[in-house]
Amino acid sequence: MNTGSGDRGRPGGPGDPPADGADGASIDSAPASGADGASIDSALASGADADLIAAGIDDMYDAFLAADRRRFDGHLHDEVTTWETHLPGPLRTRSELDAYRDHRDGSGARPRLDRLSAEDKRIDVWDDTGVARYVLVAEPPGGPAQHSRVTDVLRRVGDDWLIVHHHSELLAP
Repeated sequence: MNTGSGDRGRPGGPGDPPADGADGASIDSAPASGADGASIDSALASGADADLIAAGIDDMYDAFLAADRRRFDGHLHDEVTTWETHLPGPLRTRSELDAYRDHRDGSGARPRLDRLSAEDKRIDVWDDTGVARYVLVAEPPGGPAQHSRVTDVLRRVGDDWLIVHHHSELLAP
C-alpha cells in the first residue's frame, strides 16, 4: 500500500465518519451486505483493503522517522496533491513536493521527531478508491506533541494503494 504526505511529516485527522453500509467498508466497522446488494465477500475484501491502507500509512510514517525518503515516497502517486498548513501553497505533483523537500532539507530544516503516528484512523474503501482520515501526532525531541487532522485519498494501482491527495491541517494546541 502506499499513502503520502508532505513534508513536515505531520498530517492528521478524523473527519466525520460516513454512515456504515453498502457504500464501502470501513476499518472500524464490521463488513456487511447492504441495500446495493454488496456481498459479504465483497465487504470482506474491502475490509482487507482498509487494513492494507492502514498498514501503509503506518509504514509511511515509520519511513519518515527513519529518514527513508524512497520508502516514504513509495506510498505516493506521482501526481499526488499535497495541502498542509505549513506549506507555501498547494503542491500539485510529486515533483513539486520533491522540490519543496529538497530546498527544506538542504537548508537543514527537515523536522526531527521522536514520534510520528497516525491515530484514530477511519478508512473507507469503494472499489479502487480509498479515503483515510486520522490524527497525526508529531512529537519533537523535548517538545510538546503537535496534532494534525489528515485526510488521504488513495487509488489502487496494481497491488498497491497510493496516495493521490493528502490534506493536513495543524490543530491548535
